[in-house]
Amino acid sequence: MKDKKQVLLEQIKADIIEDNVCPDLAQQATNLVMGDGNVNAEIVFIGEAPGKKEDVSGLPFMGAAGKFLDEMLVGSSIKRSDVYITNIVKYRPPENRDPSIKEKEAFWPYLVRQLDVIQPIAVVTLGRHSMEYFLPNQKIGEIHGQPSQIRLGDNNIIIMPLYHPAAALYNRSLKATLVEDFNKLPKIIDFYKNEKENI
Repeated sequence: MKDKKQVLLEQIKADIIEDNVCPDLAQQATNLVMGDGNVNAEIVFIGEAPGKKEDVSGLPFMGAAGKFLDEMLVGSSIKRSDVYITNIVKYRPPENRDPSIKEKEAFWPYLVRQLDVIQPIAVVTLGRHSMEYFLPNQKIGEIHGQPSQIRLGDNNIIIMPLYHPAAALYNRSLKATLVEDFNKLPKIIDFYKNEKENI
């Protein structure tokens, strides 16, 4: 029997198709890349949009950036099977261009619904495209690695903005910063988990 959360997530996917979200993107994409991982995850990672490998496989973070993400998960003793990974935009933009403001706005309500279903303790935004929706008017260079608590729907949620793994692959100086920020995650989760339990 399917997990109730899995059923609800599949419904969101069906709604994106039915609502014909970003038809131009949908037309040239191979797959709608919803997300992958544990539907009861304490941590949800959110990138910007699928790339070529993700578009083909239908799974997020499968290319070089995904490999680096996997390495960081292992390095901080977090299992990929314990987290959930998705993107703000669910179709690959042509030529891997940045998703547009319009595309991000179109997919935003479905991302909020995903988070409502999963109910994580923390959302880790990977790159500025997903960060700016949770923490508007902020600069990633100033707030990366610093957790913030926000209200999203009926839930208080921790937002941890990190640089995108792809950016760190192109810019070596960001790599050490990203790994350092990433390694704070287990302690941050434990801290907020204890705080939640003590309320």
